Amino acid sequence: MEDLRPRGFNTSSTTSTPPLHTLRHARRTTFNHVFMVVYTSSFFITLSLFISDIILAIIWVMQQCFRVAVVYRSEFPENLEKVVKKSDFPALDVFICTADPYKEPPIRLVSTALSVMAYDYPTEKISVYVSDDGGSQLTLFACMEAAKFASHWLPFCRKMNIIDRSPEAYFASKHSWSSDAEKIKIMYERMKVRIENVLELGKVSEEYITDVSDRRALSKWTDEFTHQDHSTIIQVLLESSKNKDITDHLMPNLIYLSREKSKTSSHHFKAGALNVLLRVSAAMTNAPIILTLDCDTYSNDPQTPLCTLCYLSDPKHQSKLGYVQFPQMFHGINKNDTYGSEYKRPFQTNPMGMDGLLGPNYVGTGCYFNRRVFFGGPSTFISPEITEISPYNLVNKPIQSQQILDLAHEVAGCNYENNTKWGFEMGFKYGSLVEDFYTGFWQKCDGWRSIFCNPKRPAFLGDAPISLIDGLIQCQRWAIGGIQVGFSKYSPITFGTRSMGLIMGLIHIMYSLLNEVSIFPKLSEPWFFLYVFLFLGAYGSDLLEFIVEGGTVQRWWNDQRMWMIRVLSSYLFASLEYFLKCLGISTYGFSLTNKVVDDEQRKRYDQGVFDFGVPSPMFVPITMAAIINFVSFFMGLMQVVKGTNSEGLFLQMFMAGFVVVNSMPIYEAIVLRRDKGRMPVKITTISTCLALSLYVLASQLLFI
Repeated sequence: MEDLRPRGFNTSSTTSTPPLHTLRHARRTTFNHVFMVVYTSSFFITLSLFISDIILAIIWVMQQCFRVAVVYRSEFPENLEKVVKKSDFPALDVFICTADPYKEPPIRLVSTALSVMAYDYPTEKISVYVSDDGGSQLTLFACMEAAKFASHWLPFCRKMNIIDRSPEAYFASKHSWSSDAEKIKIMYERMKVRIENVLELGKVSEEYITDVSDRRALSKWTDEFTHQDHSTIIQVLLESSKNKDITDHLMPNLIYLSREKSKTSSHHFKAGALNVLLRVSAAMTNAPIILTLDCDTYSNDPQTPLCTLCYLSDPKHQSKLGYVQFPQMFHGINKNDTYGSEYKRPFQTNPMGMDGLLGPNYVGTGCYFNRRVFFGGPSTFISPEITEISPYNLVNKPIQSQQILDLAHEVAGCNYENNTKWGFEMGFKYGSLVEDFYTGFWQKCDGWRSIFCNPKRPAFLGDAPISLIDGLIQCQRWAIGGIQVGFSKYSPITFGTRSMGLIMGLIHIMYSLLNEVSIFPKLSEPWFFLYVFLFLGAYGSDLLEFIVEGGTVQRWWNDQRMWMIRVLSSYLFASLEYFLKCLGISTYGFSLTNKVVDDEQRKRYDQGVFDFGVPSPMFVPITMAAIINFVSFFMGLMQVVKGTNSEGLFLQMFMAGFVVVNSMPIYEAIVLRRDKGRMPVKITTISTCLALSLYVLASQLLFI
């Protein structure tokens, strides 16, 4: 091959030739690489703080919307009969939902049903539907017992004119008992024992079946019957046109319903159960007014439907009034509301601000609907697939007639909704675990408005979680539902309404004391007073609103603490679960809030002691945050003692100290507690390792 090298460049030699050039990497290259990584990391930390400030500012602006048009309403039910004859009062269908007799005690369901059956309202116009989505014969047995006890309880309520129409609430209160009260109390206690015995057995034994109709109804639970796969069960326990109480007064209708279930069909959780109730009630009674209740939310005022009619009967509101929402309030909360279970802002304060605009949102219970609201907007009626379940249809046959029962079974079938508009254009909306928020949001988008009715005596009282983990799981379900709505095709953001943002504001605090990196002004700088004004103004106005609506300073403080805990547990895990679902890695589950409490747990709750006894992964991030803030505060304190940049660290010290004080129950559960409610050792160990690792890593990054 021809040598293509230029002439004169012959390098062949028998001896070694000296090098003609060299290449050497600069010693600073490694340093440059490290610096780039550190600078980029520092940039993203700074960027995250900036973004957090922007998001928090947006949230603050959105919160001001609740303060633009705060209104207070008063009702005068004593004037109602001057406007509407009692005989012309509209019929009322009551929907009570339950799903698991072991998490939602049947005796609570019984008390809830009896409290609305005993309303100061024409009993023949009341129809109570119990939806049992767990398909349990134990729940049906409890409803049978309620029907028998009602024939004595309703006359007793009328005779004594008592306000507490829930027998559980009445007998738990301190009353001077008459002989009639003693007799009815004995009957109630016997009924309660029978229901609890059946619950303990796990089935209805022969000794508790007293008549042929009960045996026929309970015979539907065969060996093939499961709560996930069974046919529709509709049992009419009381019929207003036939059944009378011991004083010969007509009784309300009482209907038990367990919709058809199949493992191959989607059931849409509670929204699906409510839509079945809509259709079945339309086929059987079709009352123009619907009240929705959770099984543990009993009526605390027998005149509640009359207060509702003060609005639904007003010609000024009739054409566009979709529903009247009462505040969701709770009984059994301890003195200082340790877990912030009252939710005063979303259930009491915020709705008053929304009431001055288009009205409050639907919160899932304690709400009276105009049935028409589920079939399109005020001027855009959407007709159902069959006229028999239209809100304008008049039912003129007995509810136990074969034709009515056949239709009710048909519309309760698990495949009935296929190729229909149910859940999307009609009824309760699908697509979110918070079907209440989504449904109310859609109805207002359709042109309806709502009213917030907040009488001095709470209209309804429900059970609040008294276990920390139960409260966090409940909040997680709400948060997942909020994210589903926020990222749905019909996001509230795109419609210009308030969305449910999940903000992790504690990121500011977690990094604020790392190695003297000041993100706040010094004491001597004018901007310091702006930060003080904003901090005191925000917390001061929040505290004022809380106290004005009947709260206390201690309850407000616990509410602030629980907000921080929920952000790092329920909201964080809800976001994670939502995005994992988007990636096809996990699926949603409708987690029922446990309402069964043991004595030790109740004692700790009544004492205001936090219960961390369950080794839940949700406790890891809140424990990490508590440890990081404690270490940060301690390191900052060391700098102040040394006299290093004490002026620049003042605000950071204050904010970290604020979180440390709020985290005292966590430190106590880690170090001092020895009872069953202490923080599990596994959670403490994992959290400590992760927190210290994160702290050291962040410290080194910011130091370099």
